[in-house]
Amino acid sequence: MSITAIRGFNDILPGDTEAWRHIEQTAWSIFRTYGFSEIKLPIVEKTELFARSIGETTDIVEKEMYTFADRHGDAITLRPEGTAPAVRAYIEHKLYTSPVTRLYYTGPMFRYERPQKGRYRQFYQIGAEVLGDDSPRADAETLSMLMKFFRALNVEGASLQINSLGDASCRPGYKKKLYEYLKEHSSELCENCVRRIETNPLRALDCKAAGCIEATKGAPSLVDSLCSSCAAHFDKVRYFLKLYGIEPVINPRMVRGLDYYTRTTFEITADTGLGSQNAVAAGGRYDGLVSELGGPSTPCFGFAIGIERLSLLLERSQVPIGPLTVFIALGDEAEKKGVELVSLWRSSGIRVVEDFSSGALKTRMKRADRLGASFAVILGENELNEGVATVKDMKAATQETVAWDSVPRIIGGAGK
Repeated sequence: MSITAIRGFNDILPGDTEAWRHIEQTAWSIFRTYGFSEIKLPIVEKTELFARSIGETTDIVEKEMYTFADRHGDAITLRPEGTAPAVRAYIEHKLYTSPVTRLYYTGPMFRYERPQKGRYRQFYQIGAEVLGDDSPRADAETLSMLMKFFRALNVEGASLQINSLGDASCRPGYKKKLYEYLKEHSSELCENCVRRIETNPLRALDCKAAGCIEATKGAPSLVDSLCSSCAAHFDKVRYFLKLYGIEPVINPRMVRGLDYYTRTTFEITADTGLGSQNAVAAGGRYDGLVSELGGPSTPCFGFAIGIERLSLLLERSQVPIGPLTVFIALGDEAEKKGVELVSLWRSSGIRVVEDFSSGALKTRMKRADRLGASFAVILGENELNEGVATVKDMKAATQETVAWDSVPRIIGGAGK
């Protein structure tokens, strides 16, 4: 019996990896222009980090984390998200000595969820954090950077939805109002939301069960319960977004699944073909997390992008990987010259593989076709003596004989 991958843990195969690389490189090229620096974070962290940051009553901590004891009996967890590890590193390495720190990272996260298209137990994210800036302008600029990223990838229909969760001065009063409302409507809620009334009532607003959506339509609005300071912050975020040419949609039901969020929260949705699972990026402000984890009081704003869902939006034709050329040498002397020519073409960024098989030219051309080659370059004794090569366009089924220094112009394509 053959061994297969664990359910929810997927191989990313050639043909898809090019899209992923394009997404990651686009993020790097844009984020760096806004002053972000890359950080590499461990995949495994102490379980306590996530229990304290995400919240012990969240679904992630209660049901979804991959947690186990190491050989010393310490509880460790495969990271379910990237913000808490980034904050841990920020504190541990005293990055707060800089007035503002901008970090971004990429890599796998792990949650024990029901696998479905675009949502897996090992999933990949690009995350970014702005640590040390409490200005609503920081929220708006980071969101404008994110929207610029989606435009660069030609993602159509990307829509920004925002909300404010208030802070420690106004959220408790709202939670009391919501608690009383949910108590009155508890018979209409799902089992999970009935339990959440006592532990985390805000999460009932984010429930996807049809009955809960209907039951909470009349729930008090968090935006209407903001204190003057939080209301002013939210107004300024919207004002600055407008300066950046962005018109967000206010979504009063959006509370996110992590306890550390304060004030601005957001999602960016797009037509992924996955129904309600259409968020391709999300995040918000978390002004209390650094101090909660033992660091100095530090305002922060961050987000995460789901690479799997985003890759579903990219057509393979959008990803510039360049054509593939197969080089076929006929004879020992042609092989010697081929080493020089192929090295020269590769140094120009052209994708070339050499066919090392023997056999008739017709058989080797069939191999080139099976490899998906756009071109085949053939160098035989006659071509070698005349300083030329035969270039065959595999798609058009045409060929021409050209000088060696003219070959790159033909096989280079737009993606080199």
